[in-house]
Amino acid sequence: MAIVTGASRGIGRAIAERLVADGAKVCITARTEETLTEVASALPEGSVMVVAGKSDDAEHREAVMQQIAAKWGRLDILVNNAGINPVYGKLIDIDLGAVRKLIEVNVVSMLAWAQAAYHHEGLGFAEHGGSVVNLSSVSGRTPSPGIGMYGVTKAAVMHLTTTLAAELGPEVRVNAVAPAVVKTDFAKALYEGREEEVAAAYPAKRLGTPEDIAGAVAYLVSPDASWVTGQTLVLDGGLLAAGGAA
Repeated sequence: MAIVTGASRGIGRAIAERLVADGAKVCITARTEETLTEVASALPEGSVMVVAGKSDDAEHREAVMQQIAAKWGRLDILVNNAGINPVYGKLIDIDLGAVRKLIEVNVVSMLAWAQAAYHHEGLGFAEHGGSVVNLSSVSGRTPSPGIGMYGVTKAAVMHLTTTLAAELGPEVRVNAVAPAVVKTDFAKALYEGREEEVAAAYPAKRLGTPEDIAGAVAYLVSPDASWVTGQTLVLDGGLLAAGGAA
């Protein structure tokens, strides 16, 4: 039984689809019910629960936990994918209100989802050996001028991951994945018309796909990864190994 936040498109949708393919029942959440319903309609009947709402809304998180407890009676996997795109521009000039919103959605809400899952008495998350996977980014490892605050939040996600893993082991494993450029709407907007140029810098000679990321998440929540916790798996087509920057 799994939760995937930000599951209406792109990486989140691919993760939900992969977990269902691997035999999980998945609660998908995002802001718009219409798009979530579209995702659910493409998956086997009974495999998906749709609960629309904002990831940084405490009432939404509680509604998700209550509905899972009532329908499924347990939770095994939490995938924190929900986040908001960068605010563009130099850090020295960035609007501080926008900074606070980035931190709230990209970092604080991830912790809040983990707290909600861990502490809900009707889910048995720790008792069942729960697994959390947080979505970070390679921009949390290397400076990314123009989207600097986004990178700061993703660095915080990495540290949040290691700290939660240290605190919650051995009952709950906590890991993260840090993609480089993946073929999503965000990447299209950021690199419009430059996709081939960007891909040429990667040893793998292509951009990532949502399915690439979903496969890594599926591994991290599987029994094969039972000794893996506190790790951030960098998924960058070899870019950092080759000395490139995100």
